[in-house]
Amino acid sequence: MVDAHGTKGDQRERVFDLKHDPGGLVDVEFVVQYLVLGYSHRHAELTGNLGNIALLKIAAGLGLIPEGLAEEVRNAYRDYRRMQHALRLNGARPRVAPELVQQRVDAVRALWRVVFDAGQR
Repeated sequence: MVDAHGTKGDQRERVFDLKHDPGGLVDVEFVVQYLVLGYSHRHAELTGNLGNIALLKIAAGLGLIPEGLAEEVRNAYRDYRRMQHALRLNGARPRVAPELVQQRVDAVRALWRVVFDAGQR
């Protein structure tokens, strides 16, 4: 997906695609889908049609992911969506300067490592 939709090569130093670049919206959504598919057989509360923000909170409450990190990613997801909507309303592509979102990207990538590195054990 990154190859097909993400920012290419050296452009990554100048622009971050809120949806498709590593640490963006798609990564959050993929982590949530993985948690739902991987753990809903033990935790039925993950099966509700509640949205990514609520599901991250539930997953943290169940001890599947760290609560503090879940909160950071929930905030990042909210911010990404807010930025995406504002840019689209102005007719712009959902891309921003990387330094504007670096902390959010770091949180999403940290969650990715926690979820998928844990799966390797």
